[in-house]
Amino acid sequence: MKSPICEMLGIEFPLVAFSHCRDVVAAVSRAGGFGVLGATVHSPESIEQELRWIDEHVDGKPYGVDVLIPENISTAGEKHVTWKSLEARIPQAHRDFTRDLLKTYGIELATTNVADNQPQPFDADTALQLLEVSFRHPIRLIANALGLPPKEMIEMGRKHGVPVAALVGAKEHALRQVAAGVDILVVQGTEAGGHCGEVSTMVLVPEVIKAIKKVRDVPVLAAGGIMTGRQMAACMAMGAAGVWTGSVWLATLESETTEIFREKMIAASSRDAVRSKGRTGKPARQLRSVWTDAWDRGENSPGALPMPLQSIISRDAFNSIDRAAAAGNMKARDLVSYFVGQGVGLIDSVKSAGAVVQEFKEDFLEAIEHMNALVAE
Repeated sequence: MKSPICEMLGIEFPLVAFSHCRDVVAAVSRAGGFGVLGATVHSPESIEQELRWIDEHVDGKPYGVDVLIPENISTAGEKHVTWKSLEARIPQAHRDFTRDLLKTYGIELATTNVADNQPQPFDADTALQLLEVSFRHPIRLIANALGLPPKEMIEMGRKHGVPVAALVGAKEHALRQVAAGVDILVVQGTEAGGHCGEVSTMVLVPEVIKAIKKVRDVPVLAAGGIMTGRQMAACMAMGAAGVWTGSVWLATLESETTEIFREKMIAASSRDAVRSKGRTGKPARQLRSVWTDAWDRGENSPGALPMPLQSIISRDAFNSIDRAAAAGNMKARDLVSYFVGQGVGLIDSVKSAGAVVQEFKEDFLEAIEHMNALVAE
């Protein structure tokens, strides 16, 4: 395929797969796609271990790394912010609300011990350290979400000859990223899992392509609800150079998700993927659950705290929920959730990541053949 993304990333098929699971990353890259490891939850030490494992299991195929450095966060401008210091800022009303909610479902809220000097979640300095470690490995892409990448990140990409990608959810965001010098735009519609905007993929992709064409030629990866090769073909017909996918890999055998969550994904419809601030403090699409309903519409809800404070609340809560559900607490299943896009309605079974890549290829070719047949007529 002659897509500019294939040339930039050294791949044969412009299917990019974001995952927090190293097994998914390696499997997708081996199958001809391009795996991207979500590194946000890692330390410099643990990301080194993960990337070393990928190097050993990817058969020399290319892969990338994604970090999360929010441009707008409640602790912006503060130095040396730790998890411990942030925990002290959480109002008692929010602690009580969380504890009482879980108690209603027979779940004891357990707290996680962290080191006194552990940096806050989404810490920019830590993210840059992760990238420094990543560049010791043969990565072919670095990506960032929730705002402009720091200048240091773009400079690091230039120094190592590695393209820098940025996720955007609006035309104005795309124009800012192009002006900042990013190499690839991941144009993500509201159908996407995780942090997303309000404009659909079908509208946003051509809107961004039209806008940036007047400024600079930057390849676009379409994202948001893309679960099949036919959808991929449709996005590329609109001008995208490939697609960025995430939710489809959550239902794979290699995924980090629990069996309980996979069962809930298969049973879910597209309407069950809702945007909620209840997990991170920013609107993020996730599987609807008692947790999202309680924070978004609950009569006694104190309202979600800004990022990163809400992330600290939900960290301990979901660790406790998952443990309780795994231990056989059937009521806890009602609280089990995870970030997932509206494409969840298309998931009907659990497959290997390699099989999903192959299905994408076959589905894509069928879509192209169908369009060619229509044109011939």
